[in-house]
Amino acid sequence: MKAFRLTALERAWILYDVGNSAFILMVATLIPIYFNSIADSAGISPSEYLAYWGYAGSLSTLIVAFIAPIFGAAADRKGAKKPIFLISVCLGAAGCALLGLPLPWIAFLAVYVVAKVGFSASLVFYDAMLPEVTVPDRMDRISSHGYAFGYIGSCIPFVFCLLLVLFHSALGLSAGTAMSAALVLVAIWWIGATIPLIRRYRQTAFSQLHDNLLQDSFIKLWHTLRDVGHDKCVLWFMLSFFFYIDGVYTIIDMATAYGAALGLNTNGLLLALLLTQIVAFPSSIAFGRLSARYDTGKLIQVSILAYTAITVFAVFLVSQWQFWVLAVGVGLFQGGIQALSRSYFAKIVPPEKSGEYFGLFDICGKGASFLGTLLISLGSHLTGRENVGVMALVVLFLIGIVFFRRADGLYRASRADAEL
Repeated sequence: MKAFRLTALERAWILYDVGNSAFILMVATLIPIYFNSIADSAGISPSEYLAYWGYAGSLSTLIVAFIAPIFGAAADRKGAKKPIFLISVCLGAAGCALLGLPLPWIAFLAVYVVAKVGFSASLVFYDAMLPEVTVPDRMDRISSHGYAFGYIGSCIPFVFCLLLVLFHSALGLSAGTAMSAALVLVAIWWIGATIPLIRRYRQTAFSQLHDNLLQDSFIKLWHTLRDVGHDKCVLWFMLSFFFYIDGVYTIIDMATAYGAALGLNTNGLLLALLLTQIVAFPSSIAFGRLSARYDTGKLIQVSILAYTAITVFAVFLVSQWQFWVLAVGVGLFQGGIQALSRSYFAKIVPPEKSGEYFGLFDICGKGASFLGTLLISLGSHLTGRENVGVMALVVLFLIGIVFFRRADGLYRASRADAEL
C-alpha cells in the first residue's frame, strides 16, 4: 500500500489543531475546577456553579452563532480569510492568558466568554481552509489527522500545566500563580502552533465582493441561506449536525464540571480526561483509515449511536471508576465524529463559498451547543439534581441520526446521478 504522506501545507493546517486543542483541553479540565474554587469562595453552591458555568458556555456559543455567518461571508472576500482568522486566534489566546488574573467569579466568566468566542470563531475560518489545503479524496484523512494530533499534541502543555498546579507548593508557587503560569503557557503554545499555517496558507478560493464589505457580507449571507434552502442535502445535514454535535460538544464542555458537581475526586477527573485525549489519538487516525474502506456516512451514524449509549451511561454515573469508563468511551468516538463531519461537509459545499458555508456550519455545531449546556444548566438549577438535564442529550442524538440518514440518502443519490 502506498504510504500516506502529508504536504507542508497539510502539516501546517494540522498543527493548528495541536495549538487550539490545548485551550479546549484546559476548558474541559483545569479551568472549570479553578472556577469551582472561585465560586466556592464566593459562597456559590455546586448546582449553582454548574448552572453558571453552563450559562457562560451557552452565551459564548450564542455570540459565535450570531457573528460566524457574517464574518464567514466576509472571509470569502479575496485575501480576507487569513487576517480575520488571525484576529480570532489572538482574541482567544489573550483571553486564555487573562483568565489567570485574580478575578471575581463574574469577571472570570466574562473573560472566559471572550476567550471561548475567539477560539470558536477561529475554527470557522480554520475549517473553511480545508478545501484549499487538500483535495477531496484526502479530506477525511487530513481532517482526522487534525483531530488526532490535536488530541495527543494538547497533552504536552497540559502535562506541564498539571504538574504546575498539583505541585505548586514544592515549586514555591501559590495555587493562583501556578494556574496563571499554566494559562499563559497554553496561550503561548496556541500562538506558536498557529505561525506555520499563517506563513504557508494562501487563499485560493474566493468570491467577488464590492467595496461595502458589511453590506456585501449580509447580502452574501442571505444568498447562502437561500441556496441552502434549495440544496436539500446540505439543509438536512446541517439540521442533523445541529442536534448530534450539540450533544458531543456539551459532553466535552461539561464533563469535568459535571463530575466535580457530583463530588468526584478532581485529580481523578483530570487524569481520566487526559486518558480521553490519549485514546482519541489512535481512534481518530483509525477513523481516517476506515473512511478509505467504508462509507463516511455509515461511520458517522455508528458514532452517533455510540454517543447515545455513552450519554445514557452518564445519566447513572455515581462513582470515579464509571467516570473513567465514560472517558474511554468518549475518546473512542470523539475525534471520529468531529473529523468525519467536517470533511463530509467540506465535500458537499462549493469551495469558493467555504467561508460562508462553514460560518453556518459553526452555527449548527459550536454555535448550537448552547442547547445542551442550557438543558443541563436548567435541569441542575431547577431541580438541584445534576443528572436531570443529561438525559435530554439522548433525544438530541436520536433526532440527529434520523436527519442524517435523510441527508446521506440525498448525497448518495446526487453522486449516483453525477456518475451517469
